[in-house]
Amino acid sequence: MNASSVNVIHAVWLDPFSPINAADRAQLDAAGISLETVSTLGDLTLALRRAHVLVVRLGDNAELLQEVQTLIAQLGHTVPVLCRVDRRRMEVAVDAMRLGALHVLSADEWSAAAWQGAVKGLNAPELKTKSYVFVDPISQHLLALAQRVAQTDVTALLVGPTGAGKEVLARVLHESSPRAKAPFVALNCAAMPEHLIEDMLFGHEKGAFTGALKEHKGLFEQAHGGTIFLDEIGEMPMNLQAKLLRVLQEKKLNRLGGEGTIDLDIRVIAATNKDLKLAIEQREFREDLYFRISTFRLRIQPLKDRSGDIVPLVAQSLARHVKGGLPFTVTPEAQALLQSYPWPGNVRELENVVQRAVVLSGGRTISPAHLMFDDAQMDEQALPVMSSMTAAMPQVFEETPLAAAPVIPALAAPTYYSPATAYAAAPIETRPEAAAPIDLDSAVKASELQVIMAALQSTDSRLEAAAKLGISPRTLRYKLAQMRTRGMTEGASA
Repeated sequence: MNASSVNVIHAVWLDPFSPINAADRAQLDAAGISLETVSTLGDLTLALRRAHVLVVRLGDNAELLQEVQTLIAQLGHTVPVLCRVDRRRMEVAVDAMRLGALHVLSADEWSAAAWQGAVKGLNAPELKTKSYVFVDPISQHLLALAQRVAQTDVTALLVGPTGAGKEVLARVLHESSPRAKAPFVALNCAAMPEHLIEDMLFGHEKGAFTGALKEHKGLFEQAHGGTIFLDEIGEMPMNLQAKLLRVLQEKKLNRLGGEGTIDLDIRVIAATNKDLKLAIEQREFREDLYFRISTFRLRIQPLKDRSGDIVPLVAQSLARHVKGGLPFTVTPEAQALLQSYPWPGNVRELENVVQRAVVLSGGRTISPAHLMFDDAQMDEQALPVMSSMTAAMPQVFEETPLAAAPVIPALAAPTYYSPATAYAAAPIETRPEAAAPIDLDSAVKASELQVIMAALQSTDSRLEAAAKLGISPRTLRYKLAQMRTRGMTEGASA
């Protein structure tokens, strides 16, 4: 195997202590690892776009690992990190694995077998197609555990609240496994009627029932060689649970209307937001199926318990919905509000809040004035912060793109992008008698009033207007009351 092989691994090499010499580089090249050396975090920002793996040399602690993990998350990449540690620093190696390092090698280890084993499978293209956030220590521990579980074929059960990211973790398990190049097939067991779930999972033969004009391969067959993800498995009907149990035990299935058995080679991942043990007591879930699917349980904590993920998730959401254009920033005050909110809807709710903020921000900065929560009490907390910010709000923001900065900004003040299309919509007409806003804070409030008034005028009721704005009727009433308090009374009683 050599650097010209189709299986070559592109590694970015960061060693702040000593440069790699030609002999050691040649050994890694012979192991199929092509190196790109960097010396600063600024160089690393550009190099990560092409990397299968980042190799970092650690000193007396794992602080550098945490810095590069934060950088990777802010840039929206999903590059695994391999750490090199002095043999005498076993505690640093332990810390690195706890923080989610892919692998740890001794700093003086150069054998081809060791390096090939450490980077095995990392050139699978699927690993670079998704962007996930695991920044909080709780999330990093979960990621490290998931990557270990992924290397085996055990059935995994993901437990956590709705919207917390169970399917994301399922994809991480698949993409980190030897099955990464094979299909990943998902089914929400609560989203379809019972008869459709059975046909979707197990398939049917031609003529099995009226309208079965051709044979249909079920999801188990479609996932052959790969992974099938059964979301909300606690909602699966009891009679289907028995059939699923048999398939999991025997690794074989019979299509509806078929006589022969079909061999399966799949990995099963299930997820639920229910207490399955309670469901067993209430005779809503089979105990034998529970023990079959829960070989390894992974619990995903609600977003409020992993606050370190919130700001990177905001950055990721902006990158997904606001591509290209001028840079965005989120003020420290807005970040504090985001991190203090309990997020009952978890990541899904966070994405809604970010999209509203993009719509309401008339400029390039997201402040507390743009954060519209469904919980009106949080809006009440935002108003004092908004008013105290007016004097300190900068009037002009730099337009330097993130890529031009030599070092990534600190997590407390990340830089984002917004699309040119974010401001392409026709502006809402202002009333001719209204005075022009004299500062940015006033402009934001006036813009919010225009959006709300346009929604009220284009709908028949406040209930419909609230739905159009994506907020609760209570929040709409609160905002109208605040506008009247600030003297924006015209039309506010609509």
